[in-house]
Amino acid sequence: MNRRNAITVTSAGLIHLTDQSTPLQAADTPLSTDLLIRRAKDRGHTDLGWLNAYHSFSFGQHYDPEYMQFRSLRVINEDRFAGKGGFPTHPHRDMEIITYMLEGELEHKDSTGNQGIIRPDEVQYMAAGTGIRHSEFNPSRTNTNHLLQIWIEPWQRGAKPQYAQKSIESGAVEHKLTLIASPDGAENSVSINQDAHMYAARPALGQRHEYTVEKDRHIWLQVAKGQLTVNGTDLAQGDAIASSAATRLVIEATTDAAEFILFDLA
Repeated sequence: MNRRNAITVTSAGLIHLTDQSTPLQAADTPLSTDLLIRRAKDRGHTDLGWLNAYHSFSFGQHYDPEYMQFRSLRVINEDRFAGKGGFPTHPHRDMEIITYMLEGELEHKDSTGNQGIIRPDEVQYMAAGTGIRHSEFNPSRTNTNHLLQIWIEPWQRGAKPQYAQKSIESGAVEHKLTLIASPDGAENSVSINQDAHMYAARPALGQRHEYTVEKDRHIWLQVAKGQLTVNGTDLAQGDAIASSAATRLVIEATTDAAEFILFDLA
């Protein structure tokens, strides 16, 4: 099996949903019931004391052949670093690495001379390319941070390493799907080396977002905080849905302080 297609709509490791308990109002484009669900409790888990991490896909010592990746999306790690906890300098290559902060701060230093502190409403991007070494630590002595670390396979290996850190307009994320990363850097997003679009949103209780899925595109939605419904399916913090067949998504927040990340992949 090709790694790029290790998780598809036929993967036995995901639950195939065929009905919804609460039908939504009919629309010109029908809502898909062909969703796959990845529950938070079924993810891999690593607890090192200073690090508490959950892995949507195989990572490190956690290996699950049913969850190697989805299209070019290779890693979604939900990490919490205790105060002063972190990874010492270590190498990466040929991977697009995006850090999305949910709470607290993360301090970054790398071998190309870049350094900085990432906070909520900021996104950090590192193209490892031919090779880069970096460290990342929680600079607080007392507060635990909370973040999503995302790896996307590049469409070309051996590229020059790159680094970017951008602010996200908080008000925009609270009212609409905001583009965070894209292949062409559209809408002030981070430009990445892959045909992948990453969106973020923080809907208020009862607020809906609708997303049209173009033909031959593939969707992964990760709940970062709170609870949502997607096409009538209940999702909680840490849950995810994936689809290679959906044509339209209706996403509704069922709690305050909900937040999610949506990936639109080739």
